[in-house]
Amino acid sequence: MAVELEVPEGITAPTSMEARPVAWPHGPAQQFAAGRLAAAAALAAAGSADRAVPREPDGRPRFPRRFPGSISHTEHLAVALVVPGAETVGVDIEDAAVTERMARFVFSEGERRTLLAPGGTYAPGELFAAKEAAYKALNGPGPPGAFVFWRIGLSRSGRVLTASYREESVPVWVRSRSGLSLAVAIRHRTQDFASNGETKQ
Repeated sequence: MAVELEVPEGITAPTSMEARPVAWPHGPAQQFAAGRLAAAAALAAAGSADRAVPREPDGRPRFPRRFPGSISHTEHLAVALVVPGAETVGVDIEDAAVTERMARFVFSEGERRTLLAPGGTYAPGELFAAKEAAYKALNGPGPPGAFVFWRIGLSRSGRVLTASYREESVPVWVRSRSGLSLAVAIRHRTQDFASNGETKQ
């Protein structure tokens, strides 16, 4: 049975997202299979005739041309997102608690002060997922970057987060429900983003 999971609010691009449960014993093979089932369903919903998502030599999923996508999973749930016409896409789901020690390592002092509660409105799991999703969007489709995801900086820009690394940036939307944090990052080919998170030509 398909698992219902909603795309974060505020995304104006057409998206297709599907989720599938990870079968017992919830190991890497089952997580991989659930991710590919979710990807095939998301591609079908997006209108792609090609629904195969093989692995690149570096292990990343290779989506069909004109249907860029991304896959993420926990031990129990896999999710895939497809955004037709985008340049790159990143999605991440997290269900593990982010400890205070981990937060100090992954988030900068400014991010902890302005984005995390009580000064901000985001939970640690949301920001962790945001950095992971942004890393995928900033890395594809070329060779993996020589940086780690926590080097990405996060700032709030209107209704969305902006993730930046050096000269590159991408908007990120987050949503939490029932202990699960979901983040989506979308980089467009010919569009950039206004400060309120809406696209402009």
